[in-house]
Amino acid sequence: MTELPVVSAESPRNKKPDWLRVKLPIGENYKHVRGLVDTHKLHTICESGNCPNMGECWGAGTATFMILGNICTRSCGFCSVATGRPSAVDWDEPQRVAEAIHLMKVKHAVITSVDRDELPDGGSTVWYNTIRAVKQLNPDTTLETLIPDFKGKKEDIQRVIEAAPEVVSHNIETVERLTRQVRIQAKYWRSMDVIRTLKEGGMRTKSGIMLGLGEAKEEVEQTLRDLKENGCDVVTIGQYLQPTKKHLPVHRFVHPDEFAAYREYGYEIGLDYVESGPLVRSSYHSEKHVIPQYGREQWLAQKQS
Repeated sequence: MTELPVVSAESPRNKKPDWLRVKLPIGENYKHVRGLVDTHKLHTICESGNCPNMGECWGAGTATFMILGNICTRSCGFCSVATGRPSAVDWDEPQRVAEAIHLMKVKHAVITSVDRDELPDGGSTVWYNTIRAVKQLNPDTTLETLIPDFKGKKEDIQRVIEAAPEVVSHNIETVERLTRQVRIQAKYWRSMDVIRTLKEGGMRTKSGIMLGLGEAKEEVEQTLRDLKENGCDVVTIGQYLQPTKKHLPVHRFVHPDEFAAYREYGYEIGLDYVESGPLVRSSYHSEKHVIPQYGREQWLAQKQS
């Protein structure tokens, strides 16, 4: 692979390059989704995670719902979701999420959650109830679930498998060397084991990593190989953006050409779908990730043309 251009981010709050500019959220679809989220008292990772694609996705009538509240028991160095003592479990939440998805009339929905390490089951029962409620009310809607690691407890992961969403995602977030700094309470190989358990349970699997935290090219490629070897089907790769001054600084802004090179490498080693670009996030264009071989077939067709 040829040398790729590097854009430095010497200051943690340095000006973003042109390729990271996004459109402001406007339009009737955006207002409709905003109204549903407020009316049903729902949380979204779009808001809590300061997603740069919120305007585009909400403008298209889709959102990524976040269950089990909006306060996380973990304090990852990259994440803007609030950390602290969560509120009591809301057992009515699964039905509200299902109803909101029904009103949105979307063909594909994405659900994620905070970590609830204080709960005996890690929140997996609420996960099961939510998936089943969504499927019962929206039988024609495909569903992606972006789950925590449940501390690696197989019985909790199994509850998600039994609920049978079309895609189950668990983000590795960064390379092995940086995991302790970036994810703090998480473990690189425990997350790999979660993905392997999901694949062995018959799930279509997905994970995501961020660039710009100080990783080397060789480490990113090794992470992609590790994901492939542990049964991951779909990988998303995006630019890390510092949420606040309290979070980890951006080491550098990665050029779009480098993202394209990682996409190429992912397909070369046999991944089924690779979504790679500065603004890519876990749920970005996730409706395409449901379809087996869709990304890989497109890549092969481009190679042959």
